[in-house]
Amino acid sequence: MTSSTGTSPHRQHPDADHRHHHQHDEHDDELAGLLDLDAEVLGAWLTTVTGLVADLRPDAGTVVDLGAGTGTGTLALAHRLPHATVVAVDRSPAMLDRLRAAADRAGVGGRVRTLEADLDGPWPATGAADVVWAASSLHHLADPDRVLRDAHDALRPGGLAVVVELDRMPRVAPDDLPDAPGLGSRLAEASSTWNRHPDWGPHLERAGLVLDGVHRLATEAVDGRYARTWLDRVRTRAHDLLAPADVAALDRLLTQHPAALDASPVRADRTVWVAHRPAAGTDVDGATTRTAPADVPATPHPTHDGGAR
Repeated sequence: MTSSTGTSPHRQHPDADHRHHHQHDEHDDELAGLLDLDAEVLGAWLTTVTGLVADLRPDAGTVVDLGAGTGTGTLALAHRLPHATVVAVDRSPAMLDRLRAAADRAGVGGRVRTLEADLDGPWPATGAADVVWAASSLHHLADPDRVLRDAHDALRPGGLAVVVELDRMPRVAPDDLPDAPGLGSRLAEASSTWNRHPDWGPHLERAGLVLDGVHRLATEAVDGRYARTWLDRVRTRAHDLLAPADVAALDRLLTQHPAALDASPVRADRTVWVAHRPAAGTDVDGATTRTAPADVPATPHPTHDGGAR
């Protein structure tokens, strides 16, 4: 899972999967807890997607996690690719401190390097990469196409670019509350603008990458802790978008009847785009691909069809 928040005009709202931009350090602990809980409860997608990466690039030596946040994606990649060093990039020093501690506890601290950088600035000093991973971070950037071009240039030929986005915010509140019928749908609508993103396929291709596949994953679980934590965040962040009666109903649900959420299912839907950098000079749809910068070795690597395994 991946990234954090920001409020500049090109960004939307903070959500449960963000790790890159943070407006204030005081939000870090709140967001970090939600990110870790999201990975614990709805993290089955990580197993699936890191497995796909391992199938396609089992020999990966360097993986770059853009917008690494608390490191759930970083750690999953480090575990799945036991010979790789994972470079975790994030703007927030507090998040990176937390990530380093988690990596040490997980026994992979020696293969995780943290890099504090704002992706709206120049590409960070990651070195050449075999995999660039961006989970719920691209749509927060002022110029994601520039970042994807930089990612292309950082990748070795045959290297993978993996982009993950939430298709909609997690839905947790029921619609059948006696005093607030339809509340769950209205809360979902209020948070629906928080994670808007385009189809990244054409963007990846414009950056010179070859799109191998697009995968859609749904994760569902029952966990009252997650439901209460997420709804408390919705209450804080979206109260101006809710009718007063819905705010009151949400308050009652959270303060007077929190156990009602213990049996409420939580569902999250994600889309995953997988692309690779072709060999220098290879034509992609009639156009010659961008060549590697001088400091990126042009060691050939096998390409793959990107299908789920």
